[in-house]
Amino acid sequence: MATYIILVSYTQEGIQKVKDSPKRLDGVKTLARKFGAELTDFYLCMGAYDIIVIVQAPDDQTLAKFVLAASSLGYIRTTTVRAFNETEYREIIQSLP
Repeated sequence: MATYIILVSYTQEGIQKVKDSPKRLDGVKTLARKFGAELTDFYLCMGAYDIIVIVQAPDDQTLAKFVLAASSLGYIRTTTVRAFNETEYREIIQSLP
C-alpha cells in the first residue's frame, strides 16, 4: 500500500460547523474503507493547515477518488503528498545509476 499525507484546511462551512467534525471524521474513515484505503493517522494542527491525515491506499487512482469524494462534501480543501517510507526511500536511492 502506498502512503499519502493529506494536508487539510477547513472551508468556511467546515469551520462554522466544526463541532460536527468528529462525526464527519468517522464518516470519512468509513468512506476511505469503501474505496479500499485506510486513514491510519489523524492530527489536529496549528499553523498553515488545520488537519493532517495519513492515508494508505493501493494506488494513486484509489486515493484520488477518496480525496475527491471527501472534498466534495464541502467542509475541507486538501493538498496531497505521496510519501515514501524509509525502506522505499532506500530502494529508490539504491536503484539510481
